[in-house]
Amino acid sequence: MIEDSAKKIVDKHLETLNKEGFKTSSPEKRKFNFEAAVNLGKESLKLQVFFGKKGIKTILQGNKESDLYKRVNSILFGEDLFPANEVNEPESYIGIDESGKGDYFGPLVIAGVFLDKQVKNHLIKTGTKDSKELSDYKIKNIASEIKNILTAKNYNVVTINPEKYNQLYLKIRNVNKLLAWGHARVLENLLSNVKTTDAISDKFGNENYIISSLMSEGKKVNLIQTHKGERFIGVAAASILAREKFIDWFIKQQKELKLNLPKGASSLTEDAAKNIIKEFGKDFLTKIAKLHFKTTKKVLSE
Repeated sequence: MIEDSAKKIVDKHLETLNKEGFKTSSPEKRKFNFEAAVNLGKESLKLQVFFGKKGIKTILQGNKESDLYKRVNSILFGEDLFPANEVNEPESYIGIDESGKGDYFGPLVIAGVFLDKQVKNHLIKTGTKDSKELSDYKIKNIASEIKNILTAKNYNVVTINPEKYNQLYLKIRNVNKLLAWGHARVLENLLSNVKTTDAISDKFGNENYIISSLMSEGKKVNLIQTHKGERFIGVAAASILAREKFIDWFIKQQKELKLNLPKGASSLTEDAAKNIIKEFGKDFLTKIAKLHFKTTKKVLSE
């Protein structure tokens, strides 16, 4: 359905903006579009994704002369898929990506994939691309193919389950620093098995977050942090492996709890959290949810 496609697009745009440090609201469904607020400091604008007979159209509504509008417009629409001044894909490197950062329920999963020219050609044939463009069913199938192509030493997945995530967040107090810590662990784990001079990850937050989290082996690698990193096949493969683990967690938990756990952070998520509290008590949230989300405060206050 065109409506489902529009929802995926607005979710993808909001995830991109969240990685860049913007504050966004959950998308609201209206008659002909999804709408969300984007804020930075005192400035704000609306991100609207329309759906209808003429297809899907994305619009920014706000002061076109404001810094916020120009920055958001540049991030979402101002970059070509392969900018002329962008880094060329190395012949061999480690691609790193994550899943679950913007989801209230579930773990934060970071995956890394080492590939060379030969492996790259095999991965392309599997249909490997940004996991956000794939259904859960496709992700499961392609992830299986990726792992058949790679040896166990050529990929690594770090899963930070909610309980551990909440403990780490209390110490670190910054989502991007926590994410950088996970990226650094995956990179170090892979470097104990493979030799390469390059690594690529999607850009989020301060570029020094990952670098400062690296140990001795990681500091020897040329770490490239770039917008839309999933256009590189190694990062895309990592995004699929991370998403697979994330999906597996949901399947397992929903089967055990016999409750629906929505992905993302929305009114559906809030309803699910209220049901969890009624069924298992508020303390159980620490085992299945990222407590620093505004969702926790909202459902507990109600």
